[in-house]
Amino acid sequence: MERLVAWWDRRQVVLYLAAIVMGAVVGLLIPAVAHPLERAITPVLGLLLFATFLGVPFARFGRAFRDWRFLGIVVVVNFMIVPIVVFGLSRFVAGDAALLVGVLFVLLTPCVDYVIVFSGLAGGARDRLLAATPILMVLQIVLLPVYLWLMAGPSVVSAFDPRPFVQAFLLLIALPLVLAAGVQLLAPRFPAGRAVETIMAAAMVPFMMLTLAVVVGSQVFQVSGSLHELLIVVPLFVVFVLVVAPVGAIVARMARIDIAGRRAVTFSGVTRNSLVVLPLALALPAAFALAPLVVVTQTLVELCAMVVMVAVIPRLITGADAAGQR
Repeated sequence: MERLVAWWDRRQVVLYLAAIVMGAVVGLLIPAVAHPLERAITPVLGLLLFATFLGVPFARFGRAFRDWRFLGIVVVVNFMIVPIVVFGLSRFVAGDAALLVGVLFVLLTPCVDYVIVFSGLAGGARDRLLAATPILMVLQIVLLPVYLWLMAGPSVVSAFDPRPFVQAFLLLIALPLVLAAGVQLLAPRFPAGRAVETIMAAAMVPFMMLTLAVVVGSQVFQVSGSLHELLIVVPLFVVFVLVVAPVGAIVARMARIDIAGRRAVTFSGVTRNSLVVLPLALALPAAFALAPLVVVTQTLVELCAMVVMVAVIPRLITGADAAGQR
């Protein structure tokens, strides 16, 4: 078993790409799987985050919450720098209201779930990103209507509903976090707790592969049906990654954040809250019917970008102190 775990740990990037391809093939060849796979996203992602939280020592989490320099830089990148980039990119689709709203919805909301996993895989500070999630969640609920009003007009703001944000926070952050804390608390006294920690740590790569395959498989057929209309936003999402990733890394370095913190800031700036924003886009009036597909398209682009970043970021943001922050 140890040799198997070591094997997939060494080949995780290739395995993640294979999972994306597998999900795409299944989703395109068997469209009927889209609905059950979509219903499976939340439990599968919750399981992945439970395994991730088990690997974060909660004593370190307390210290992470007091790292105000890191938290401040994450807020600056996500709510000051990113909106400027998004405004510039969104002007290319400003003539199409549905495309514009979809781009704004997804790019203005920072991820609070699987960004922790991807950042950890690249040697980023998972504990500090976890500490930042309540701040990121509250600020995006408050600021998204403001940015939408400024960039798209008041008609979109009237359709804004914060309930999907709250539900996602409870199911994907709070519940797995409480369960992981409980297991860590009991592990020293009960062999079963230690066994759960060992199994979950060993299964991180398969869990990530399952999540990638489920997300892609549930959405790819829907996107393929409107591909000719959605092609215009794909370059925007690619440019977003190429701009925000280096800017986030540079800002974090200027703030004298350590290596693991810089990696975490970079992933936080790039990764968006698409799985949570999707219900918001689906609740929009019929005139914005293309907006949910824009959100889904961003998810597919982002997953590919995340897999590449897991391989590239540790080589670009390097330092001897990175290993100590895993």
